Amino acid sequence: MSQEVLEKDRRYRMLSFTSMEPIVVVDGKGATVRDMDGKEYIDCYAGISVVNAGHCHPRIVQAVKDQADRLIHCCSYIYHTVPAAELASRLAEIAPGRLEKTFFGNSGAEANECALKVVKKYTKRHEIIALECSFHGRTIGTLSVTGQAGRKRYDMGPYLSGVSFAPAPYCYRCPFQEEYPSCDLTCARRLEDIIDFHSSNNVAALIAEPVLGEGGVIVPPDGYFRAIKDILDAHNILLIADEVQSGFGRTGKMFAAEHYGVEPDIMTLGKAIAGGLPLSACLARAEIGDAFELGDHLSTFGGNPISCAAAIANLEIFREERLVDAAEEKGRYLIAELEEMKGRHELIGDVRGRGLMIGVELVKDRRTKIPATEEAFTVKERAMEQGVLLGYGGVRRNTVRFQPPLVITREQIDKALTVFESALSGLQ
Repeated sequence: MSQEVLEKDRRYRMLSFTSMEPIVVVDGKGATVRDMDGKEYIDCYAGISVVNAGHCHPRIVQAVKDQADRLIHCCSYIYHTVPAAELASRLAEIAPGRLEKTFFGNSGAEANECALKVVKKYTKRHEIIALECSFHGRTIGTLSVTGQAGRKRYDMGPYLSGVSFAPAPYCYRCPFQEEYPSCDLTCARRLEDIIDFHSSNNVAALIAEPVLGEGGVIVPPDGYFRAIKDILDAHNILLIADEVQSGFGRTGKMFAAEHYGVEPDIMTLGKAIAGGLPLSACLARAEIGDAFELGDHLSTFGGNPISCAAAIANLEIFREERLVDAAEEKGRYLIAELEEMKGRHELIGDVRGRGLMIGVELVKDRRTKIPATEEAFTVKERAMEQGVLLGYGGVRRNTVRFQPPLVITREQIDKALTVFESALSGLQ
């Protein structure tokens, strides 16, 4: 039966992704999924950090059913709906700083597109600065501010002009060959030069992920975003925090920006916002959000009642089950175990992360840091064969990613670690 599904996918779908896994997932519960052939897997990827509250949480499932009985769609940008209004008010309550106004879309890329538009509208400036190694989506606009050449194929351009890139805070592969903290945050201070020499002094905003997910779970050092924000404020440039992947408890804070003590002017959300249903949000300070005029922006399905109802239930689950605290505690344990494993395996070059957003960068040689790209793929494949789903990627495709549902148990973590170490064995 699964072979029939695979054949239909190959024949009728545009499979424009990385290679798809040869399994057909049919159901899931908590941190476990099962394929069509009956095999169970511990899901340590959570649909790319989406089902943070676990697969098919009963509260979310019930919220979807209840809302579907009442109203599925009427376009929340033509008519007012209770779920959209309620969710927007709840997001304003939990968002950092003065973020208050929300625009709902369907995907993280859509939220980032909204952010790019509204900062230009508000500031009357039209340039954007982004980070090297970053990823913000696969539309033309969001690819334009993505700092990875591998994501931006030459035959799909040209991309948007007016975009400059600042160095990524990638301490393991520092572009300046320095060490933190003696570096005095050279990567952050370099932003002054980017503004002075790479822009036409018409910069509206800098867009940055508080933790760079697709870049390989790159965690900026302490003080980095404080230094960045001070430079931006001095030039009246806004900060867009792309929390599409790092938001909703993933890093041990509700939003990853909270780790750095800075207040973003705009924050974009997606992935985990609705427990698995398509929804995204672009939050801004009131005066920024109010810059949009009638007709400036719209999304037919944005703020869909069912997705918003699921998101409200999701927020209640986070509060009642203390999932943010769980992510911090379980992540600390998982990182410590991986660090210990690093001492037994030369293939592991770096272990980094916050909460349950963790990357393990594999290298052929710790001195030269030559990326172990093939080995990372092999580890991911071996783990899947043994019943554990891992992510992998990074700018050099050599980072194995642990981003499980926040409800994963200690027993499941230990089993995943055992499988991961088994998958590493014999590769170096």
